[in-house]
Amino acid sequence: MKITVVGAGNVGATCADVIAHKELANEVILLDIKENYAEGKALDIWQTAPINLYDTRVKGSTNDYSKTANSDVVVITSGLPRKPGMSRDDLISTNAGIVKTVTENILKHSPKAIIIIVSNPLDVMTYCAYLTSKIDSKRVFGMAGILDTARYRAFLADELNCSPKDIQAVLMGGHGDTMVPLPRYTTVAGIPVTELISKEKLDAIIDRTKKGGGEIVNLLGTSAWYAPGAAAAQMVEAIVRDQKRIFPVCAWLTGEYGLKDIYLGVPVVLGKAGIEKIIELKLNDEEKKLLADSAKAVKEVMDVLDKMNTSVPH
Repeated sequence: MKITVVGAGNVGATCADVIAHKELANEVILLDIKENYAEGKALDIWQTAPINLYDTRVKGSTNDYSKTANSDVVVITSGLPRKPGMSRDDLISTNAGIVKTVTENILKHSPKAIIIIVSNPLDVMTYCAYLTSKIDSKRVFGMAGILDTARYRAFLADELNCSPKDIQAVLMGGHGDTMVPLPRYTTVAGIPVTELISKEKLDAIIDRTKKGGGEIVNLLGTSAWYAPGAAAAQMVEAIVRDQKRIFPVCAWLTGEYGLKDIYLGVPVVLGKAGIEKIIELKLNDEEKKLLADSAKAVKEVMDVLDKMNTSVPH
């Protein structure tokens, strides 16, 4: 088993570190465009093996995709963060170019790989990778929902003063302010969360969850990495161990929830084939409206990519 993580920044390195710790593969390749950067990060991670007692070999490479050959799963974290004064369209254009190049190079050497996108803007970058790859959408999907539900569950655990292990939640929609947490599908050790917490408190937690990434940017001056890296690694684990875990994942919809030709966060079964099933929940009218609004916002960003001259094939 071989796993590649493209992008050795904070998120990519954290993801590679968690994958190695969990011994999900014999070999993890960390790849970056910056000279010697991935090599240094990989060496540092590998030197924790005698301390943390794992056998996964972690190796770094500067832009040499031949080292990634025959990878089973590839996590793409590459891309620039949005800088002050940079428009959303500028960010989409720049990162779409990066994701397109990475996807082409990966599939050249690992045509059977499952691809997980973490690059931002998440939903549209997953769409970009899908257009570029021309492979089954079950093998190209994005990491967003696991991170968003983790934040939601962490905030609930704080409020309820209980173990986060006991909190289960579903969250749908785009990765950002239009995400759709579903309190009706949120439980604490099987107890509906609405029985344990007031509506006002729950609404405040949902609002904080929607702005979860921004809260960390405001505190750190940069985006989060421990939780996103661990979230991507959890998806890798579900695939390589064929766990059939049910996770919210940014998936290509072909009519589910009345939506088609869009990448959007929905609950899926993740296993060795990638997305093995998309689960359709029975949403009430309010939830359907929130999901439709989220889909509309995501579609607008996808349209920006479609109109761009980024030479992405259509």
